[in-house]
Formats: sequence, C-alpha cells, structure tokens
Amino acid sequence: PIQYASRVRGRRMYQGGATFLPLRVNQAGVIPIIFAISILAFPFQIASYFAASGGLVGDTAIGITNFLNPQGPAYIVGYFLLTVGFTYFYTAFTFKPDETADQLRKNGGFIPGIRPGIPTRDYLARVVFRISLAGALFLGLVAVSPVVIEALFRGSIVAGFALGGTALLIVVSVVVETMKQIEAQLMMRNYEGFIK
Repeated sequence: PIQYASRVRGRRMYQGGATFLPLRVNQAGVIPIIFAISILAFPFQIASYFAASGGLVGDTAIGITNFLNPQGPAYIVGYFLLTVGFTYFYTAFTFKPDETADQLRKNGGFIPGIRPGIPTRDYLARVVFRISLAGALFLGLVAVSPVVIEALFRGSIVAGFALGGTALLIVVSVVVETMKQIEAQLMMRNYEGFIK
C-alpha cells in the first residue's frame, strides 16, 4: 500500500490517502515467449538448410535439428527456461524501480515502514523480483503447454485442437485492453458535462 502525507493549502488541510501501486504479475506480456521461440527457431532453421549436405556439416546439421526438434525434450526444457529468463530480463528492462521510487517521493507518497529514496527503490526491486517469479513460471507453463499436449496426444484428435499459448495470451490481452479503452471512453462521455 502507498500512503500520501496530509497537505496544507492556504487555510485548508487535505487528508492524505492510501492507494496501491499497480504491479502486475506478468509485467513482460508475451514478449519473452516471442524472444524464446526466436532463439530456438533460428539455429533449427539454419541447420535445416545444411542437413541435406553430406559430410561433417550435414551430420552436425542433422544433430542440431534432432536436438532442437519442437516435440523433443531439449526443445521443451529450453523453451521453458528461455521464457523464464527473458521474463526477468524484459521486466528488468521495462520496470524501473528507481523512477517509481522517485515519483512516489515527489508526489509525497511512501510505503509504510520503508524510507523514501533508495530503501524504497530496493524494496520495489525485491517485490518485483518475487512477483516476476510467479509470472515467469506461469508464462513458461503457458508457452510449453501446447507443445507438451501435442507430444502427449500425438495422432489423436486432441492434438489438432491444441491452441498456442502465445495466441491465447495475445487474444486475452487484446480483449482486456479493448475493454479498458471502451471503459475509458464511457467514463470520458459521462464526465464531459462536468468538465465543460
């Protein structure tokens, strides 16, 4: 929770309020999945070009394509680990605890029990790191679940209906963002008479 100090303007005293800092479990969105699949697909694609050539190059290329087979265990484990790793990387890249702590300090906000400034920055960094663990594991499971389902039910009708985890996340995020925009438009229409 974020608390704001009471302010005095003129002869009036305004009571400080309490609010929450909106930290998301999945700060990174679907970007880590896209990065992970790109990293895995690139060597597989390059190796598949050289798989037909003979000799050491062809044998090495065949070994790489077999190792990075999308239904193979190395691919699934690599996909999961890369997704988790890129989730932390992208969250560290997009969420700036020092800027957030500075904005809180400038606006008179503070986290109870945490001093403003560097202790707030360190606290926010720790909290985001812990929250990102759950988000990264969830994102990794969502990413590999269609591959695992397809590998388990190969040849059955269930494998044909496996919806990609990335596609599902994109659809849900687009629907949520559209709902937020519609809600913002409705709020703006309701307050239009108040603003004029």
